[in-house]
Amino acid sequence: MGKRLPLLTTFGESTFKDLPKSFDPRTKWPNCKTLFEIRDQGSCGSCWAFGAAEAMSDRLCIHNPEAVKGTADIVRLSADDLLSCCSICGMGCNGGFPLEAWEFWKRKGLVSGGLYGTKGVCRAYEIPPCEHHVNGTRPPCSGDAKTPKCKHTCQPEYKVTYAKDKHFATKVYSIRKDEDAIKHELFTNGPVEADFEVYADFPSYKSGVYQHVSGALLGGHAIKLMGWGEENGVPYWLCANSWNTDWGDGGFFKILRGENHCGIESDINAGIPKV
Repeated sequence: MGKRLPLLTTFGESTFKDLPKSFDPRTKWPNCKTLFEIRDQGSCGSCWAFGAAEAMSDRLCIHNPEAVKGTADIVRLSADDLLSCCSICGMGCNGGFPLEAWEFWKRKGLVSGGLYGTKGVCRAYEIPPCEHHVNGTRPPCSGDAKTPKCKHTCQPEYKVTYAKDKHFATKVYSIRKDEDAIKHELFTNGPVEADFEVYADFPSYKSGVYQHVSGALLGGHAIKLMGWGEENGVPYWLCANSWNTDWGDGGFFKILRGENHCGIESDINAGIPKV
């Protein structure tokens, strides 16, 4: 195991007694539009950067009272900036470490970004979208994209400097492997980054609560974990993937909750933005 972020100190059971039976952050913070969005990591093993940048973007809104009211612009933090410039995060498109991504947000900050080809932001994603395990109009993902180069400049038409466009965290931390502690964090501060073991029966997911039944281990995958509930008596975590909207349930999926299924509860990272 590598190093871990500081564990967030949570309180006793009284802290958790008011948690609802189900929770979807899109209902609690409807003006935080990033909660409704799904990104596409393209043919690059950058899930670690996407799960982080997505949850960080949500939190940037959730912790800004004006944005929550719908009276401030929504900022989408750049997965490209994180992927290309975080030298301690691992191997870029060949995989990386979620906890280091959160540390980078605190130490170096992230500029505005968004989907491939987005205008009006500092650093849009540079790797084009592709089809992740589904048939569609885009080319199938090959997984062989090169990590973009780190550039400390914004797109030519963007009028803010790279340094001035940076957004930072005030603190970053891990959440202990405890269902109620994770729920409390989601309910209080917004989505987190989680990772889990992907088996051969996961890529074909369409709906319902995913439970691994058969198939070989394909590798680790980082995602945004955002809510919880029950479906037909089966407890689940609600997650957003980064395989575009035509994968899974509109880009989202549910996975069994409370049993650390495929390791989903064992590496939860989060942080509080500076607003």
